[in-house]
Amino acid sequence: MHVAGIGDLTAQTAKIAGLGAARCDVFTADTEQTPAMHRDYFAWAQGFMSGVLISQPPDVDDGVDLVPHSLPLVQQVEWLRQYCRANPGQDFTDAVLSLYKRLRQGESVRR
Repeated sequence: MHVAGIGDLTAQTAKIAGLGAARCDVFTADTEQTPAMHRDYFAWAQGFMSGVLISQPPDVDDGVDLVPHSLPLVQQVEWLRQYCRANPGQDFTDAVLSLYKRLRQGESVRR
C-alpha cells in the first residue's frame, strides 16, 4: 500500500491498519450495504488526516483546517465517495490523501 510521505505527500510504502486498509471498491460496497459505515470510514479518515497533520515538521501545514467552512464534513464524505466511485481499484487511503491535499490547497489560499 502506498501512503503519502509526511513532508511532501509523495508516495512511500507503509502498513495501514483498520478500515483505511480497504480498497475503494470495498468502501463503496460497505457503505452502499450499510450507510452507517460512512461514519466509521470517515472517523478513520479524520484520524489519519490528523496524524498526517501533527506529524508534519514545524511550519508545514500549520494553517490546514480539517473542517473548513468551505468544505464541511458532509461534503468531505461526498468527496471520498466520489473519489472511490471514480477509482475503485485505488486504496481508501488514496481517497483520504486526495481529500487532505484538497484541504491543504485551501490552507495555501488563506495565507
